[in-house]
Amino acid sequence: MTKAKAGASGYVRDRDREGAVILATKAGVATGSQAAAAALACAGSEVDRAGLLIDLTGGRAPRPALIATTAARELEERLAVHLPEAGIASRGQLCQLTLPPERSGLDGIAAALPTVRGAVAVVNLPPSLLQQTLDESRIGATGALLRADLADDGALTALAAGALIGHGLRVAVLKQPLGWLAARRALFGALPDGGLPPRVVERLLGDAARRF
Repeated sequence: MTKAKAGASGYVRDRDREGAVILATKAGVATGSQAAAAALACAGSEVDRAGLLIDLTGGRAPRPALIATTAARELEERLAVHLPEAGIASRGQLCQLTLPPERSGLDGIAAALPTVRGAVAVVNLPPSLLQQTLDESRIGATGALLRADLADDGALTALAAGALIGHGLRVAVLKQPLGWLAARRALFGALPDGGLPPRVVERLLGDAARRF
């Protein structure tokens, strides 16, 4: 068996075990879930294992960046074989996959996950798709990241978090959006430490891989 290795955020992951699959969404009127999802994928990336950011919010697919790690480019190539019609781009230490915000998008997630090979996959999706995603056994989410403004949507956030915990997921709430610069760097896959509060990263990725 190979030895465990510390990722960029310092947590230990066993290379012989599966990676985490985290669902990222928003509660109420909160913004910034996509950047938060990208930051979490950055935090879970390793030198030889690129994090995967999957977006189902209906945005435009990003273009590949001029600078990307070898692992990110290799993941892009594997995804292109399985999902030739999807928007795929290697950017920094990440690979980003854009899928439609509908049932076919869930099928795309299920097709993409086997290509990740034990790395972290973060799925940014609208609240309307959350329940369907949780019910999809092929996805097998391990955690959820909620971007929520508690002053406006505290009760809604508590209900959402409780429901996710009831599904057996680890849940973390990000109470503030990332700053502009950190958000831009995260979406370019160039935020090595993720830029998220350590408690959020530790909660969702700290020993998630050791569950398997």
